[in-house]
Amino acid sequence: MAITLRFSPADLMRCRFAVSPALETIEAIRLTTPEDTPGYHQGFLHAMRDRLAALDLRPVTLLQPRRGYSPDFLSPPPTTARPRFEEELARIEATPLDRVAGEIARSLHETRGAARSSVGRRLLADPADALRLLTGVIRNVWDEVIRPVWPNVRALLDADVAHQSRRLAEGGLDRLFAELHPQLRWHDGVLTRDRGDHEDRQLTGEGLLLIPSAFKFDQVLVILDEPWQPTVIYPARGLGTLWQSTRTQELAAAGRLIGRSRATLLAGLTEPVSTTVLAHRHALAAGTVSQHLTVLREAGLAVGERHGHEIRYRRTPLGTALLSGTLPA
Repeated sequence: MAITLRFSPADLMRCRFAVSPALETIEAIRLTTPEDTPGYHQGFLHAMRDRLAALDLRPVTLLQPRRGYSPDFLSPPPTTARPRFEEELARIEATPLDRVAGEIARSLHETRGAARSSVGRRLLADPADALRLLTGVIRNVWDEVIRPVWPNVRALLDADVAHQSRRLAEGGLDRLFAELHPQLRWHDGVLTRDRGDHEDRQLTGEGLLLIPSAFKFDQVLVILDEPWQPTVIYPARGLGTLWQSTRTQELAAAGRLIGRSRATLLAGLTEPVSTTVLAHRHALAAGTVSQHLTVLREAGLAVGERHGHEIRYRRTPLGTALLSGTLPA
């Protein structure tokens, strides 16, 4: 199963990058649900737990199933490279009510019991009220949780765009897509995202919008529904370094024993992950990551397991004990 995008000559000329504060807010809300793994953001969510607990996120989280449809109107692809949050929220607030109703109904009816819950019934009852409720949640999370850290998040996203733009300038789309993300493959004018839904789309001159994300760290999303320009949302390069300044104490002891880089990689092994994904997350060469993983594996701190055609690494109980400072005497 894969999504395949076939580029015409006109599409090759119309690829652009953008960042989206509204999208980052929506994806941060998603990470608060039990179905999602916070990964590198666990420490950030823990630090913000009191602010998050004071907000009722259910109207948004109910529309964010782990598997299934989430309304596109909640995070419209940006029309400029660096829109302000207020501009994006205004676009969400201007969504036609028939579209609000249709997308909410589609999302709720794909999740068992969602439409019958108290929040689900309210969202279905009145699209105008639903839109006010949803935009209120998004605004509150932005104000209380995302805006305080937005300079750091935006710096990460801007750094990704700068890096990818250099690769595009140096070698065109062949160079750009070669390492944009491990889930993407490019060959002879065709871009493929492995896994997920199956769709084969011939682009017709509208080009492609590329959006790096910090909070959507675990997979590549593809938006093809009209009226939006075809869009690929991908995990930003180097996102494993985003919260390093807040984890100095956690990594200090482990870093003295095995080195800072290896301690950082070890801390990021919250779920089985491949060498190429780790290299992308930490903005390191794949060969460098492979060398560090070899040392971690030989020390019994990590283990590699085969998943299909690739080896994925996970932290062992000994590695977890090293990071938490609870190694047995």
